[in-house]
Amino acid sequence: MGLLSFVGLCYLIYITIHSLLSLAADSDLYLFFIEKFSKKLHYFHNKVVWITGASSGIGEALAIELSKHGAKLVLSARNSIQLERVKNLCVQNGAHPQFLYTLPMDVTQTKHHKRYFDQVIQQFGGLDILINNAGRSQRANWEEIDLEVDREMFDLNVFGVLNLSRIAVKHFLNVEHGGHVVVTSSIAGVIGAPYSGSYTGSKHAIHGYFDALRREKQETKKLTVTLLCPGPTLTNFLKESFTAQPGVKFNQSASVQDKRMSAERCAYLSAVAIANRLDEAWLGKFPILPMTYIGRYCPNIARVLGRYVTSEMLQKLRDSRNTVADSSAQNRPPPTFGGGKVSAVK
Repeated sequence: MGLLSFVGLCYLIYITIHSLLSLAADSDLYLFFIEKFSKKLHYFHNKVVWITGASSGIGEALAIELSKHGAKLVLSARNSIQLERVKNLCVQNGAHPQFLYTLPMDVTQTKHHKRYFDQVIQQFGGLDILINNAGRSQRANWEEIDLEVDREMFDLNVFGVLNLSRIAVKHFLNVEHGGHVVVTSSIAGVIGAPYSGSYTGSKHAIHGYFDALRREKQETKKLTVTLLCPGPTLTNFLKESFTAQPGVKFNQSASVQDKRMSAERCAYLSAVAIANRLDEAWLGKFPILPMTYIGRYCPNIARVLGRYVTSEMLQKLRDSRNTVADSSAQNRPPPTFGGGKVSAVK
């Protein structure tokens, strides 16, 4: 067997194993193997961790998960009552009350960020990990979105994250032990998601900003940047999602029957990714991850498949039902397979 044949065979074996594992895994394969062999969750012991968006969903589940491993937690969100509820849950899971500090805040009020940051430093004497988890999703037809919604989305999902992170990065670069910036992005930050134009744009922006930060500071050895990219997760995100009009929430509920990862599983995998200082982690149930691999690494194949997979199909895959009526569906011919016609998903 020649060298090229051997290399080709090795590549074929790699692709086959990779494909088979991706059918069973609920995370990217790097995280999949790390979860099995190198959890390192003791990393959080005595670490000061600040979680924004901690009053519900993934942020709440992350707070509970990290409380099991001895982290000193700063819990932030707008709803102080819900923050106290999450604090009590953390205590029930073994956290010492003195290791928990609730700090109500609105992340879009960037002028107050420095004061909040100083309160965290005063409370615990430092900060090791900032987890930017606050954010909202969206459901709307792209062409119907009011520009004010884009501004509100970026104020919350991008500019609030950037400003708080810049304050933290300045701090981390000036302390001996450095620090860790974590941002909850989305699979929509890796490949575009239909009916979520503003949200997808905001998450792509997050990847651009923080990939640039990671590369810029990689030689200092003082800063770790981790992007968490969950797929569909069972939280109250649909109820709070932006729509096409300012001030209007989507106000639908996710169902436990939906094909979604649980918030607890998402938080556990996120904790493993953070503890192992991964650059990026993809999380989601089948077939989200194989689709993400194809979209990221095989764009030509993705373009061909895109001719046959309608946006309604993708929406049903994402939300387990069609949550947004496509305003262009009546004017669009159905996809064709070898000359034959198939009906779009209703």
